[in-house]
Amino acid sequence: VITRPEMEIGRYHWMYRSSRPHRYHHVPALRGKISPLGIQGCFECCIKCLGGVPYASLVATILCFSGVALFCGCGHVALTGTVSILEQHFSTTASDHALLSEVIQLMQYVIYGIASFFFLYGIILLAEGFYTTSAVKELHGEFKTTACGRCISGMFVFLTYVLGVAWLGVFGFSAVPVFMFYNIWSTCEVIKSFQTNVTVPGDQICVDIRQYGIIPWNAVPGKACGPILENICNTNEFYMSYHLFIVACAGAGATVIALIHFLMILSSNWAYLKDASKMQAYQDIKAKEEQELQDIQSRSKEQLNSYT
Repeated sequence: VITRPEMEIGRYHWMYRSSRPHRYHHVPALRGKISPLGIQGCFECCIKCLGGVPYASLVATILCFSGVALFCGCGHVALTGTVSILEQHFSTTASDHALLSEVIQLMQYVIYGIASFFFLYGIILLAEGFYTTSAVKELHGEFKTTACGRCISGMFVFLTYVLGVAWLGVFGFSAVPVFMFYNIWSTCEVIKSFQTNVTVPGDQICVDIRQYGIIPWNAVPGKACGPILENICNTNEFYMSYHLFIVACAGAGATVIALIHFLMILSSNWAYLKDASKMQAYQDIKAKEEQELQDIQSRSKEQLNSYT
């Protein structure tokens, strides 16, 4: 005769196949991998540690640090050289370029702030990458994702998006001095090519800095022509400033790419954390069902013992 508790247990096993008693099978030991005491060796520990490294976040952090370092370092030195060129050749009166000097000095202080902020922000994003990698790889352990952690990941996604848009503007702004210096350099090349042609005087070829709006129209001399302009192009300040502005522009572009890379990583990590929260809810329900099954089994055994 089958009692009512036994029927309930059989129906529960039929409905939830995953809750049936687990059968253990013999697994052959891995020779040369694990010590006789069951402790992993140094190689296995290293492989496990390397498996938890967020390589995508690490590459994006290195690219971000490199781009910001190039932009800030080269931009700072290039701005100093630009002021020196203006004071020596295009604006001999200090009052004419006083406002420009203050703006350039302010930009240099801003560069210090940008370097400090992105150094800290890159470390935070790298730490968030380690956090999310641990969350994904340790779903079945004691690690638990929380709503606060998912909210912080979403906040980083939004902040990185805003910074990426801002750095697009910085990248466009850093291309302006490159364009100006390229125009001056190309004019000097034209003057050099006209030296072989006697019929065309080089004194008629000039570069007027006042048309760019960086110094007022009453600045003296404000422009350079012929051999004077050629001598300016041959100076060390012009050569260094021109190439440093190019490198700073490339650094700004690398930072934009790094932020886009970070944005993709953060979006993917946020999706992983969302799936992890669903997995945790499923495991909690499964644990509750298994506990209910154990309670039914214990009650049925007690009833059987009472019948016997």
